[in-house]
Amino acid sequence: MPPEGPAPPADRESPVGQPVIRGDPDLTGQQPDEAVQFDPADPDSVAEAAETVAAFADNTAGDADNVYMLRGAAACAALVRGEGSYKAAAERAGSEATVAFIRKWSRVHDLPEAIRRHVARGDIAPTAAKHIARVSGTSRYLLAWAALDHDLTVREIRSIASRVNDGEEVAQALAAETGAQLGQLTIDLPIDAYLCLRRQASLSNVEPGPFLAEDIEPDD
Repeated sequence: MPPEGPAPPADRESPVGQPVIRGDPDLTGQQPDEAVQFDPADPDSVAEAAETVAAFADNTAGDADNVYMLRGAAACAALVRGEGSYKAAAERAGSEATVAFIRKWSRVHDLPEAIRRHVARGDIAPTAAKHIARVSGTSRYLLAWAALDHDLTVREIRSIASRVNDGEEVAQALAAETGAQLGQLTIDLPIDAYLCLRRQASLSNVEPGPFLAEDIEPDD
């Protein structure tokens, strides 16, 4: 069943190329002014993006860190916006930067911030993020959270994304691929909070899950 209430934004809300995640010192250790920013409206910045994409494509099989991957994704998205198409962006970057390569990483840059933060933390591998970005709408969140809650492999995420794009719901695709149930979450609580939750749920004649769900407000 689709979630009730207004759906959270499933696409990037901040400007293309802006280092929202890469400039967060809590995630990367970098200050905002240290993170590379790409401006699709600035020819010099677009030229820098083209160089970054070329280098990124040449090294994509290497052991680069997640922040490096996010910078490459930002460069791909900015180059596409600056050049006007995936084809023109690939021609500008040259090297190993194909249309398919630039499209995949541009989609990662377009993921909502809540998901990109988990990529920066290393909770979601960049290669997995590419498959999460293949789906649209709320399915992006559901697949990302399922990946975290059930420790899904990149192959499982890829298969689930393909099923979703073929018309299945994320819950159905997740169950078919792994047998896991969407919405199952294991959390650790301080003992006092655990005691309180169990007591209040019991007094309300519901299980802890439904009790907590009643108190969670949907995104506006």
